This record gives sequence, structure tokens and C-alpha cells, in this order.
Amino acid sequence: MKTMLLTVVLGVAVSAVGQNPAQPAQTQPAAPAQSGSQNAQPVIKDPAEYNAYVAAVQQKDNNAKISGLEAFVTQYPNSVMKNQAIELLMTSYQQAGNVKKTMETAQKLVTVDPCNLRGLTLLAFYDRALALNGDPNGAQLLTDGKKYGEQGLECLPKVNDPEIDKMKPQMAGAFHAAIGQKDLQDKDDANAAKELKEALDTSADTQKDFGLVYPLALAYLSENPPDYQNGIWYAARATALAPAAAEPQIEKYAKSQYVKFHAGDDGWTDVLAAAKAGGPQVPIKPAPTPAEQAHNMVVATSPDKMDFATWEFVLSNGNQADQDTVWNAIKGKPVQMNGTIISTQPEQFMIAGSSDDIDAKKADITLNFEEKVPVRMIPKDGASFDFQGEPSSYTPATATAPFMMVMDKGELLRQKPAAPTHPTHRKAAQ
Repeated sequence: MKTMLLTVVLGVAVSAVGQNPAQPAQTQPAAPAQSGSQNAQPVIKDPAEYNAYVAAVQQKDNNAKISGLEAFVTQYPNSVMKNQAIELLMTSYQQAGNVKKTMETAQKLVTVDPCNLRGLTLLAFYDRALALNGDPNGAQLLTDGKKYGEQGLECLPKVNDPEIDKMKPQMAGAFHAAIGQKDLQDKDDANAAKELKEALDTSADTQKDFGLVYPLALAYLSENPPDYQNGIWYAARATALAPAAAEPQIEKYAKSQYVKFHAGDDGWTDVLAAAKAGGPQVPIKPAPTPAEQAHNMVVATSPDKMDFATWEFVLSNGNQADQDTVWNAIKGKPVQMNGTIISTQPEQFMIAGSSDDIDAKKADITLNFEEKVPVRMIPKDGASFDFQGEPSSYTPATATAPFMMVMDKGELLRQKPAAPTHPTHRKAAQ
């Protein structure tokens, strides 16, 4: 599913290029003061330099502004207004939709001004977006994006500017997103989930940012152990936000994770509807425990109507009351059934009675005879045969020992028993 994330789903992120979530302020910077001015702005002493800067920044046409600023930075590389000129040039390229030049200019800016938050934000955002859109240098872009994200988070408390302060939450979101996406690529899933959730919480619209919701779902579901509650919810939420072509595949994935956790698809439509509606997160009921499954079996079917596999499951997984209900109903009573020979002695057969143990060629019944069975009547190992016995004791299955039921007063039957018939395959939900 992470491959799908890179190739299909998050191309949507790049459609937002040019609409940076932490858009730098678009107001024109004040003109620098000339020599002799009392203004607190940096002072340009050379009139020609001053005029060149003012002429560039006051251009109404964006392309003309870009040309003017490029010329200014080239002609006056040591100007006191160099950083401001590069930042305005970066913003102008962004407005023009030129991603490559925006990033190149942002890199120049953070080289000369390491805590320029506008530049760091654009680099973190574009590196992540381009990587997720399948750029051939995607791995390096994510590495760079994380670097700029970490640099940006370190710089956030150091920058005191009323205009920047308004944008700091969105800037932080871009930084966390870049870090989280790189961590997701590196399979540091727990930290990826933490960072992407931080990014989502600071997103301008947490209900509509598909570029964060789906990676967050993947991060939660890739943790060890998976965080199914959060992962399924955000995967379901992502189906409402996905591009139309990807929606069916994402919904299929989200449902598969729900079934894996819940052990069934009942209730899925309700969870999906709540997630698509954008309401508060709803809890997802996990699969019933083996003890709960065992209890449901006892409630649904009387012990004398159960097959051997059900007895085995309840006697191994049920609470004591449910075990007692089954055991008291069958102990000491003749039981007729079919099984597979695992090994034999004249007075004792080792038999596989449940289909799981038949497949595994593992005994789960010890059948004791009161008298030795004639050699000519002893079935061969692996043979299927009908028999009767009276349950006398059992050992529940544990992590280190298999289930075993002992039956006494064994008899070989020449005809198939009436009931219970061949056991049904049953397993606890994983």
C-alpha cells in the first residue's frame, strides 16, 4: 500500500503546488532607507543601488519583477538588501508557478539566512510533494525535506515577527509533514504517525487534507503492533478525500484492515459513513476474544449437538463456567464419531478428531480399550475410522501443549456413527 501512496494517491499534493499552506506574505517590502535617513530599515548608501532595488520591487508585472530582482542580486551581491531581494524573488517565482526556480531560490535564501521560515517552509513542502508525485529523485527529496523540516522547527521559536507569527502553525504543519513522510519511507512508523498527526492537527482544514490523512493511516497501520483504531479510522476518512480513480482501492484497503481487526465486516458501513461525514472519530470494536467466541458457541448450541472441534475449542478457550457446561454434558457418556489414526497400540489408539489436527497429523484423542484389539482389526496409521468412547478427562490446549481428550471404553464401529459426524474446522479469530 505504500507503493500505491507514492504512485497513485498523493499526486494530489502536487496539484496544490503554488498554493503553499504557509504562503509568505504578499505585501511589498518597504523601500530601504537612503543615507542620512532616520528609518530603522537597512541603509543603501549608493543611490544607483537604491534605485535599482526600488525599481525592481515596485514592478506590477510579476515577470518584470523577477527580471529586476535577478539583475539586482547579480549586480549587488553584497547589498544590505540581498536577503530581502532573494526572498521577494522566491515569492515571485512561486506566484508564477515556477516550482524549480522557487526551490532554487529558496535554497539560496536559507543558505544566507538559515532561519528564514518562508524559505524553509517552501522547501519542506515542495520536497515532500514532488517526491510523492513520483519524482525520480524522490528519496533524496524526502531526505532534504526532513532536513528542512527539522531546521524549521528549531528556528520557529527564534523568529519574532508579527507577520510570521500568524503563519507559524501552518509552517509547523509543513515541517512536521516533511519529517513524518521521510520517517514513513524509512519504516520508522511510530514517529511517522506522531509527526503526521502533528501536521494534520495544524493543517488549515484537517477534514480535507488527503495528503496527510492517508499517509497517517498507513503509518498507524504499519506500526508494530498496528494501531488499528486510528489507522482504520483515517483510512476510512481518506476514502472521502481521495481522487476518484483511487477511492475504490483505498476503500478496499480500509475495509480489509477493519475485517482483520474486527473479524468480520459487520459494522463497517457505519464506520465508513461516520468517517466520510467528517464527524468525530468513532471507536471500532475489536474481534471477540477466544473466550467470547467460546461463550457464543455455548449459548448457540447445546453440547450434545456440538462437533468434536467445538468441544475442543470451548474446553481450551472458554471460561470455567462454559468449560463446565460442555464437560458435564459429555463426561462419561458414549460418543460416536469419526477420526484419523495417528498411532496404535493393542489397548490404546491415538486419534486426530478435529480437522485442524487431522491436517497436522496430530493426535487430540486418546482412546483406551478395556481389552486388547485383535491385530487384524487395528486400522493402519492415517486411516479414517468410526469409533465410540466415553470422555473421561481432558487437557486444554496451551501455548506449549496441545489439546488432548481421553476417552475410555473404546469400541470400533463397523458403520458410521449417527452423530456427531466429521468435525468442523474452527479456529480462534486472530
